[in-house]
Amino acid sequence: MELLAELGIFAAKVLLIVIAVVAIIGAIARAARRGAPGPDERRGDLKLRKLNDRWKQLGSRMQRVLLPPKELKARQRAEKAEKAAQAKVKISERPRVYVLDFDGNVRASQVASLREEITAVLEVARPHDEVVVRLKSPGGLVYAYGLAASQLQRLRDRGLKLTIAVDQIAASGGYMMATVGTQIVAAPFAIIGSIGVVAGFPNFNRLLKKHDIDFELHTAGKYKRTLTMLGENTDEGRQKFQHELEETQVLFKQHIARTRPSLDVDKVATGEHWYGSQALELGLVDRVTTSDDYLAEQKARADIWQVQFVPRRTVFDRLGTALQLSFERGAERLWEKSEEQRFF
Repeated sequence: MELLAELGIFAAKVLLIVIAVVAIIGAIARAARRGAPGPDERRGDLKLRKLNDRWKQLGSRMQRVLLPPKELKARQRAEKAEKAAQAKVKISERPRVYVLDFDGNVRASQVASLREEITAVLEVARPHDEVVVRLKSPGGLVYAYGLAASQLQRLRDRGLKLTIAVDQIAASGGYMMATVGTQIVAAPFAIIGSIGVVAGFPNFNRLLKKHDIDFELHTAGKYKRTLTMLGENTDEGRQKFQHELEETQVLFKQHIARTRPSLDVDKVATGEHWYGSQALELGLVDRVTTSDDYLAEQKARADIWQVQFVPRRTVFDRLGTALQLSFERGAERLWEKSEEQRFF
């Protein structure tokens, strides 16, 4: 009983602190909203950056430092001649490559920005243009990554070439997104695959019983809840939960079979992952190269534009993001100390 009393006092103190913090944040947020822009303006800004120009700036700087004066002048004359030749080609005729970046977390929260970026690209894209998505994701919630994959499908439905470039990881839901692409290119040691479904959570029922705490859960519908964290789980509930996981895996495999029909899905849908070079042999990717090398190959024939949607954030949003980043860093530190770090 003393333990429960101490826990109750501690919980009350924590609750009071949380209420005070929320009240302060709410006051700040309300103050920040005064005089804020309208709904359309508040959504965010679309930023465009021509990567061709960026690369030329870097090259010119290196040449000025490293080349002898005569060779530098010769290079500059050659560049002027090349620029004059390109000027004769109508800008509207040069292909464009639109570069989007997706850095996925468990909730695929960047899908909101991805939606805006794809919408913007579809407004101006032509049949001979290409979209390159630099994808990094270990996967996450099924519904979240299902939506992210559907956003990429919008590009394919319009007949655009869609290249997915994976430099680090595209696993589970991340790989589900990647398969929507016309082609997948991956760095030699990028992690690819992990085609499977997983779910798990702790159950505190025995702890509650130990302290004589009852938990009641009322549902309408036989399988409204199969397994719970606080209630006493049954074998029937476990079987139903496992069945639901297997059904989700079937949908996952069907998606991959539809988007990459040449891939032997049953062979690779084991939950395993492979590195880029191995993934190429299995047909999980189409080419082994980095996104940098792939884009460098395109710069001579096309104008390469990086497209980034930056949502406007209130003070409340920034505070929430800071707390989320702190939590994720803490989780990463714990993960690095575990025996599983060699995998991901």
